Amino acid sequence: MVALLLPAALLVLAMMVAPMALLFRYSLNLYSPTELMIAALTPANYLAAVTDPYYRAVLATTIRMAFLCTLLALAGGFPAGYALARLRGRWKAGLTLLTVFPLMVGNVVRSAGWMVLLGNTGVFNAVLRGLGIVSGPVQIMYTQGAVVVGIVTVVLPYMILTLASVIESIPRAVEEAAANLGARPLTVFRRVVFPLALPGVIAGSALVFILCMNAYATPILLGGAQFKMMAPAVYDQFVRTSNWPFGAALAFILLFVTLGLTLAGSALLQRRYRRA
Repeated sequence: MVALLLPAALLVLAMMVAPMALLFRYSLNLYSPTELMIAALTPANYLAAVTDPYYRAVLATTIRMAFLCTLLALAGGFPAGYALARLRGRWKAGLTLLTVFPLMVGNVVRSAGWMVLLGNTGVFNAVLRGLGIVSGPVQIMYTQGAVVVGIVTVVLPYMILTLASVIESIPRAVEEAAANLGARPLTVFRRVVFPLALPGVIAGSALVFILCMNAYATPILLGGAQFKMMAPAVYDQFVRTSNWPFGAALAFILLFVTLGLTLAGSALLQRRYRRA
């Protein structure tokens, strides 16, 4: 059995662990405008990142956006996941395919589509002006709202599919029994369906939160130059300023914060699941 796991373990070690270890080593070096990187063993880059008000604000914005988009994806994905789980026959296969279909399109292409829809001369503003609701264009692009819409549409299929796979394992007879005992639909959801679906909520929320924390293309294209999240900030350090040590430190700060918040949120939901 161990021998069967060895090829996959070696692949993960070669493709993920080794590059991450090298990147961590870079984060302990010093930046030089002439030599680009000077070998050292110092936490100066981490200290500079956590003490800089600009990067603290960028990290706070990233966390806030990730929590908001995760909650919106959960609120929108639970009804869709429940409906998909309860469907039978060819309709289920067709709707599952429609749910998966957006994942076949890259984030850049989807963000470009939202730019066409939400721009000052886009479809949404054209409809509003055509109906006489507004006289001039409404500024939607390059706002936090546009970024939220773009990220939620990217991560929503992951939430729906994760929840549907768990809800599908909940016997329909459990809901019917609760309804026969006099429980209203909202009570059935709150006391029966949601507690039993908590493993899917935990898994889907963790996956979506990680994706939101590391969003790159959507914040750049829909948020503009003034809206900053951590992934574009890391890219700027590597590509635009060539400050690899500081960029590596930002990348690991993002990794540690994402991992810590994901584990903390999952632990809280797991505790509620055991209590339920």
